[in-house]
Amino acid sequence: MTGSPDRSPRTALVLYAKHVHRVAQFYRRALDLETAEEDDGFMVLRGQAVELTMVRIPQHIAADIEITTPPHVREDTPFKPSFLVPDLQAVREAVAATGGQLRPPGDEWLFRGALRVDGWDPEGNVVQFRQD
Repeated sequence: MTGSPDRSPRTALVLYAKHVHRVAQFYRRALDLETAEEDDGFMVLRGQAVELTMVRIPQHIAADIEITTPPHVREDTPFKPSFLVPDLQAVREAVAATGGQLRPPGDEWLFRGALRVDGWDPEGNVVQFRQD
């Protein structure tokens, strides 16, 4: 799926990852995105409302990063992307199948008319999903 800039989603996010394809699989399934472009060092995923680009962390930096299972949650960042999804239960299943994790059922909360839950991707990046 490729498109001209005028057909690109208005919201885009670039995420640096040690394991680009594993992280991309997480977001592709959780958000029902399509692969728009792919190479060894990056992957672009696109949906109607968002474009996510995963870029491989340079080797000299990645060498010092250890990804654990489950991943160490990286909460020391000023950004937490929040994605609107049609069904949090479907997201729970996609996240569990791709190495991420969501806070347990019952930890969701309602804010501004949307049910929300936080979690993290396979490398520990914090992410929120919300259902209207």
